[in-house]
Amino acid sequence: MQMQTFVFFGQVGSGKGTQVDLLQKYLKDKNIASDILYTSTGDEFRKVIGSGSYTGQIVKETLEKGFLQPNFITTSLFTNILISGMKDETCLIADGYPRTIVQSESFEAMMKFYKRENIKIIYIEISKEEAVRRLKLRGRHDDTEEGMAKRFDEYTNNVIPSMNYFQGKEGYEIYTINGEQSKEDVFKEIVNKLGFS
Repeated sequence: MQMQTFVFFGQVGSGKGTQVDLLQKYLKDKNIASDILYTSTGDEFRKVIGSGSYTGQIVKETLEKGFLQPNFITTSLFTNILISGMKDETCLIADGYPRTIVQSESFEAMMKFYKRENIKIIYIEISKEEAVRRLKLRGRHDDTEEGMAKRFDEYTNNVIPSMNYFQGKEGYEIYTINGEQSKEDVFKEIVNKLGFS
């Protein structure tokens, strides 16, 4: 069984989390992967905030302002997940990392270390207008107008370049998916483009 590696990119509100869940279920149901490691740096940051630690307080303030967290914290959280969870045959699904070019360089080094090739980057593309509409429906406390605007800026200035870092790199393939369809159709397009169906 070939080691599978997937990296998800998508604007806040693009439905990334839903697609990750659908992909995990699909890989298990089709016996494509038995051991799946899902790395969500967002979940890890929520744990840090929930711990009530001093670091958690600073992370919370950064989040509420809509800024990306510093590279060193994000990279250390992601690295820790890999150190404790990676096995030879693990199917890795990364969500929320890398998000800056510095992190992309670290990610590339990690994939070399774990002898990972054929890394599939899934970019769920939606317009800013659609993202705002969905975020307003979601109504999370950190979805303030100001916070949302800042997150869009961070996404354009840091996250998109961090994805484009892999453009044309050997062993990396970027699949752009239309995220403005129904979640079922988005998933169908992912499966088709990955060549699973």
